[in-house]
Amino acid sequence: MRLLGIITLLAWRNLWRNYRRTIIMLAAISIGVWAMIFMTALMRGMVNDMVKDGIEALPGYVQIHHPNFRDDPSVSNLLPQTDAEISAQFSSAKIDAWASRVRVPAVISSEYESRGITLFGVDPLQEQAIDAIGSLVTEGRALQGVSDTGVVIGHKLAEKLDTELGKRIVVMSQDPDNEIADRGYRIVGLFEAGLAAYEETMVFAGKSTVQDMLGIGDRVSEVAVLGTDYRDVDPLLNEIKAITGGGVEVLPWQDLNAYLGSMLGVMDGFVLVWMIVVFLALSFGLVNTLVMAVFERVREIGLMLALGMRPSHILGQIIVESIMLLIIGLVLGNTLAYVSVVPLKGGIDISLVAEGMEMFGAASTLYPALEFRDAVTANVVVLFLGLLASLSPAWRASRYEPIEAITKV
Repeated sequence: MRLLGIITLLAWRNLWRNYRRTIIMLAAISIGVWAMIFMTALMRGMVNDMVKDGIEALPGYVQIHHPNFRDDPSVSNLLPQTDAEISAQFSSAKIDAWASRVRVPAVISSEYESRGITLFGVDPLQEQAIDAIGSLVTEGRALQGVSDTGVVIGHKLAEKLDTELGKRIVVMSQDPDNEIADRGYRIVGLFEAGLAAYEETMVFAGKSTVQDMLGIGDRVSEVAVLGTDYRDVDPLLNEIKAITGGGVEVLPWQDLNAYLGSMLGVMDGFVLVWMIVVFLALSFGLVNTLVMAVFERVREIGLMLALGMRPSHILGQIIVESIMLLIIGLVLGNTLAYVSVVPLKGGIDISLVAEGMEMFGAASTLYPALEFRDAVTANVVVLFLGLLASLSPAWRASRYEPIEAITKV
């Protein structure tokens, strides 16, 4: 233990012999660690927002459909159970955050324009429980019940249709007999979504009103269920499968939106690759610093070896120097990252590149996500690779012959 203390003291003093070089190296490590964590927080925030917006658009962590619904989302592929039977199943299972709805392709027309949209017949109380897009009304009012005769559309769709709150529109779709089913609605509310595409394509009306328009009785197209962790939906998925039995398709959100599902896996891989790439750039400076420190102390190292210090102790001294350098750099880098990210948690306006970001499913406001596991990963990568980088100069120092080292000019 005493020997370790002596080696540590020598390493600390040697580290500050050339304090300018040490400070420069600490600055490089600190900035590198900050870059790792800060950029990871930005990317993590973007991916998290994309996933959450996608889940809200679905919405839900798990959805139930007719087996053919995803290929043909028409009234021909409604769920076999009635809405009342579905409600009884989920009530007995004590699952609170769920919503059943009618979902069909339709055409909406104002007095000036027509657009293809997806019509949702919803129960407003159920949709509020799972924070669905149609419940986020910013102008006018939300739907007040399943029999509400009004309609809620997005601000972007209102602009495309050249219409406004209080105006009447016509919605057309097909009934089970492949006949045109249409109905006039009055716009009672306008909602905002993270992505303009959702505002342009989603229209919400009372579930009973849509069922009457389509002539489908008490039938629905889908059931969406909200969980507690969108990264781990298997327990919820298995529970829903047990509730519904056979004859329906029960899928997690990753299968319903494969793009968003793959983004999570890509993000985890990107974090590690990004950290390794940044450290590879730092490692050249670290190795150079340690090599120069060894080169300047060749005669001193030779003298210590001649006085009886073991090569392993020389090896340990150089490694301890490297560890000290890395730890101080990590502390500074983590502090800088925390101070940089926390003030930005309220969001970063990237509306200047909003159209480009929307192509990837990202919103115009970026919320950095500083996650503990990302910071831990960055610190572990820096420590591990830093130790590997220090082995070469440390090994070189421990291999000196005492006589050659002492007489070396």
